[in-house]
Amino acid sequence: MLRGFYTAASGMLTQQRAQETLANNIANMNTPGYKADQTAIRSFPEMLIQEMRTNKIPTTRGLKLPVQEPIGSIHTGVYVQETIPNFSQGDIRETGLMTDIALVQGNMPDETGALFFGVQNEAGEERLTRNGNFTVDGQGYLVTNQGYYVLDAAGNPIQTNGMDFTVTPEGIVQTSDGQAVPLRIRYVADANGLTKEGNDLYNGDGVPVPAGATYNIRQGYLERSNVDALQTMTDMMTAYRMFETNQRVLRAYDESLGKAVNEIGKL
Repeated sequence: MLRGFYTAASGMLTQQRAQETLANNIANMNTPGYKADQTAIRSFPEMLIQEMRTNKIPTTRGLKLPVQEPIGSIHTGVYVQETIPNFSQGDIRETGLMTDIALVQGNMPDETGALFFGVQNEAGEERLTRNGNFTVDGQGYLVTNQGYYVLDAAGNPIQTNGMDFTVTPEGIVQTSDGQAVPLRIRYVADANGLTKEGNDLYNGDGVPVPAGATYNIRQGYLERSNVDALQTMTDMMTAYRMFETNQRVLRAYDESLGKAVNEIGKL
């Protein structure tokens, strides 16, 4: 009976974590370039239950032999193994702002491959993002809304000298003074291995775009989040019902244990 408490409790904790992940997806539904998280739920390893006893052999010395007889397997609950972002392409929305840049990826040489903008965080380290909601800071550098420098192909901040610049479909930033600077577009073969950080940043090693990958840069557009609001709300209701089901099981175990202690224990 006590094992049933742990099994039901693990189910409640798992659905609570799944609910938190879904709620975070809903909260970032309007965040440009946001990639929805998906929870991978697994069960704990099964345990084999055996009956351990001894058989007495009718001899003069009264020998006893240990015997182990298998009874069957028992499940020990579930847990959230990991949270995996969904890197599918989001819808493209026109904004009319020339500082907004959408990265539209086409064919990828790897099934789990994805493309990202290369930016520089506050510690001077390179990070990856799909949020192209950029702006120009007071010094004329192209930055994200959080103030992170957008990098060129060589890994240096891009100086646009103001808002008057254009970006070609190939990702070349053309400034008013005649400079042509390529954006730092990075390719990750296994995007599921990236570590998700705050402010729409991913930590991982990217490489230059390989020959088999195609993409298109669209200025004045933004990639919307790929959160499916209807499906997410349905999943939230399912997680809530599963939580309630485990809660009722836990309550039933508690009532049974109470009867065993208060009623059967009196006999």
